[in-house]
Amino acid sequence: MFGKCNQRPEGRTNDGRRHTGESGESLAAKFLKKNGYKIIEQNYRCKLGEIDIIARDGRVLAFIEVKARRTGGFGGPKWAVTPKKQRKISMVALEYLKSTEQIGKKARFDVVAVRLLPGQPDVEIIKNAFDLAY
Repeated sequence: MFGKCNQRPEGRTNDGRRHTGESGESLAAKFLKKNGYKIIEQNYRCKLGEIDIIARDGRVLAFIEVKARRTGGFGGPKWAVTPKKQRKISMVALEYLKSTEQIGKKARFDVVAVRLLPGQPDVEIIKNAFDLAY
């Protein structure tokens, strides 16, 4: 009974959402590389949650949340990183820094907003999108 709470029902909605997320993350990674970021990890997971991309931008370690949208029905993708999500990302980032012995390193939180428009997707990097929140 308790194990089922983490399962998502099968269906087109989840497949569509998953496809949108995967497409967004793939475009984001390419865009980041093109803009000088060095990807270290994608979909980093630990017991506290997940960070979409961890990358180096020069000497700074960037924890990157990717938000992708096919429509504007739920607002722009960059506005989807709520304070609750920021706290979750912050906790995972601290765990990553601790587990990789990089606590003293310069780090920041970026958001990559992807609008999957027909023909030409729109990708935007928001550097220092939010501060450490826990």
